[in-house]
Amino acid sequence: MLCIEARGLYKNFGSTVALDGLDMNVESGRIVGLIGPNGAGKSTALNAILGLVPFQGQLKVLGRNPWTERDALMRDVCFIADVAVMPRWLRVHQALEFVAGVHPRFDRAKAETLLARTNIRPKSKVSELSKGMVTQLHLALVMAIDARLLVLDEPTLGLDLLFRKQFYDSLLNDYFDRNRTIVITTHQVEEIEHVLTDVMFINRGRIVLECNMEELETRYLEVLVPPENVARTRELNPIHERQILGRTIFVFDRFDRTLLAGLGDIRTPSIADLFVATVGQNGPEQKAKP
Repeated sequence: MLCIEARGLYKNFGSTVALDGLDMNVESGRIVGLIGPNGAGKSTALNAILGLVPFQGQLKVLGRNPWTERDALMRDVCFIADVAVMPRWLRVHQALEFVAGVHPRFDRAKAETLLARTNIRPKSKVSELSKGMVTQLHLALVMAIDARLLVLDEPTLGLDLLFRKQFYDSLLNDYFDRNRTIVITTHQVEEIEHVLTDVMFINRGRIVLECNMEELETRYLEVLVPPENVARTRELNPIHERQILGRTIFVFDRFDRTLLAGLGDIRTPSIADLFVATVGQNGPEQKAKP
């Protein structure tokens, strides 16, 4: 079953095209990383999914049109933006009371459990909290809502490394199950790689690569080649190459690894390295077919 289905999604802001015929399929019960450079269309795609902007094309989220059926959709969707904004006069316990009063699927006990892992106190005002603590409060409130779709746009921005790790561990252990779907955008790709089931690269308003993590591990190869083997490896038509510490790293797509034997150290590229290979200046602009 598809949680999100987009066909030919188009959105412009004046002369700027943010989404240019975007196609996207997100299956239910998956954790999807939506990765792209600044200005690639990530935020606009999320805003369309959340019913915050009108669009051209076809888009269904949990079987609904998010622009015309947003009220009904928001009963099953939660969203964490890259900037957590809350009234500065609000106290933490008041925030819990407010969300409990407006959202029937809010689990206050769960929110309190999540907050107990932080230094946030129930009587503290938002104005007394650091930027990271405000984000922690926002995360606790949203993760305590039993939503079918959770959209995270740079969810740990401004948080230290320890809490970022705790957040993603909590996301897996306390929130995610096969009935929920999570879409994450972040520039800290290395930190989410271990939680993802699928990855999508977006560039210039289009999805240019989409695959599950199992496919990524079998489809792509990265070879760290010494100088004497560079010419031979280049003749095999890699999709990308880069230099590091006197060696050349080549990336191959659907290539017989036996042909690379003896040329260098073979490994699976990280998401970040694959992103550079497919979306970097020398990467292909057209969508990589599954």
